[in-house]
Amino acid sequence: MKKKIVVAGCGFGGLQFVNHLEKNKYDIIIIDKVNHHQFPPLFYQVAASQIEPSTVSFPIRKIFQKRSDVRIRLATVVSVNDAEKYIDTSIGKFSYDYLVISTGTRTNFYGNNKVEENALGLKSTYQSINVRNEILHNFEELLYAENKEGLYNIVIVGGGATGVELAGAFAEMTKEILPKDYPNIDKNKVNVYLLEGGTNTLANMSPFAQKYSQNQLQKMGVIVKTETIVTDYNGEVVTLNNGEQIPTKNVIWSAGVSGNTIGGIPEASLLRNGRIKVDRFNKVENLSNVYAIGDIAYMETDKYPKGHPQLANVAIGQGKNLARNLKRLEDNKKPLKQYEYRNLGTMATIGRNKAVVDLPFIKFKGYFAWLIWMFLHLMLILSVRNKLVVFINWAWNYVTKNNSLRLILKDSD
Repeated sequence: MKKKIVVAGCGFGGLQFVNHLEKNKYDIIIIDKVNHHQFPPLFYQVAASQIEPSTVSFPIRKIFQKRSDVRIRLATVVSVNDAEKYIDTSIGKFSYDYLVISTGTRTNFYGNNKVEENALGLKSTYQSINVRNEILHNFEELLYAENKEGLYNIVIVGGGATGVELAGAFAEMTKEILPKDYPNIDKNKVNVYLLEGGTNTLANMSPFAQKYSQNQLQKMGVIVKTETIVTDYNGEVVTLNNGEQIPTKNVIWSAGVSGNTIGGIPEASLLRNGRIKVDRFNKVENLSNVYAIGDIAYMETDKYPKGHPQLANVAIGQGKNLARNLKRLEDNKKPLKQYEYRNLGTMATIGRNKAVVDLPFIKFKGYFAWLIWMFLHLMLILSVRNKLVVFINWAWNYVTKNNSLRLILKDSD
């Protein structure tokens, strides 16, 4: 009888894990709460009306339609029972011989319930569409609202790659799209704020990248505030730790993430931020035949004593390595291979012709960095069709400085 492998979550790690398992050797079940694999690096472009939501979302059944050994269930994983080797989900129980947790992360509001209730997240395709809807509706409301003060300010919290890229995209939208679509709105009154709790934007990159990103954003008109923490947001006014208040109807939160943990994981195996402690083979501590990969996994190594960065390349590498190790286990071939992340570099884009690339041996910025960023992200997109659509959108936007994707997609009632 084939051994059962249950994969909880089909993000970068889960997808690569299944893709690298030997075909027809196992009975594989993928359980995910959405029916599509998502591409988070480009969520900000969906939010800024630059690309279509469908180009960063790939139906899981389409991906595996030629794999008879893979079954897919749309459900939420509730808990794991290590003793009896099954997981409990919103649609029932599933037994397993091996369980792979690849549930990723969610927005971390650091216990501020009021902010969580009123701010917008950017951790899914749906949330990206929601941000786009709210920003576009914000512009529509500016045409007739009596009290416009809060509508003129777009506030982004978190100066990491997502925050920087989103701030740059909205700054370009304000300067280039607003005058064409809304000639009656004074574009000079529209402000894009980027609030960062640390001393620099792009804190995980080099000082070179930090300085460049901040300078370019400010040149684009973004109001960058570092060492600034949001203490409250009631849906109308953002309150900062220095007492300053910014009236705004739109706050987009990209300041941190916490793990999408499930019940049944021993407390000793969990960090406060929800990440699951794993060994060098991605096996969850204090559980048997349970593994965690990607953003949810916390693995300490000599190179990364505080855990690996939560990047797509880490998840992809862990998924591939785990698939190979399971084959070694099943074939009784040892030793297993420990995982280690080889940092090939990091990058971020700030806007048209503006990006920064940190490689181990060189750092560069500007137009060439922007081309490299576009090429590598295009290669990571799954289907040829989606690569082509995204490329055409990018090329059209570059030539015309305009696009036709500014749709408000929500119930009109």
